[in-house]
Amino acid sequence: MNAETPKCVLLADRHHGLIEGIHGLLKTTFATVVMVTDENSLLESASRMQPTVVVADLSLASGRGFGWLDRLLGQSPGSKVIVLSVHDEPTVVQAALEAGASGFVLKRAIVSDLFNAVDAVLDGQRYVSPAIPFAGRGSWSEK
Repeated sequence: MNAETPKCVLLADRHHGLIEGIHGLLKTTFATVVMVTDENSLLESASRMQPTVVVADLSLASGRGFGWLDRLLGQSPGSKVIVLSVHDEPTVVQAALEAGASGFVLKRAIVSDLFNAVDAVLDGQRYVSPAIPFAGRGSWSEK
C-alpha cells in the first residue's frame, strides 16, 4: 500500500458473504472500513464520511446505468471509486470509467486485483482488472 493510506474506505455490496470477505481483506490495511448494503446507505455514508476510496458493486444501484456514480461523486467529490462487477464486457468497463469511476475490478479477481486497484487510484491512475479484454488499457493519469 501507499505511504498515504486512506483514512476511510467505504465498501458497498448486497452480498453479505462477499462484503464480509472484502472487509476482512481491507481492514488489515486501512484504519476504517465501513460496509453498506444498499444504494441509499452508500450515498448517505459517502456524503457524511467523505471516504478516500469507495468500493461499490455495480449491481448495487436500483436502476440501470451509472446515475448512482454521478450522485456519489457529487456528494463526495474527493472519493476515488472502484466498481466491482461480474461483467467483463469492455462496454461496461468503458461506461463505468466515463461515468467517473477510477477503477473496475472483476469480482472473481478481487483477491488478486483489489489492492492493486486501490494503489493505482490513490496514485491518480485508473485501474482495470487485467482479465478484461479492454482496448483502453494503459496508464491513465488523473493528476
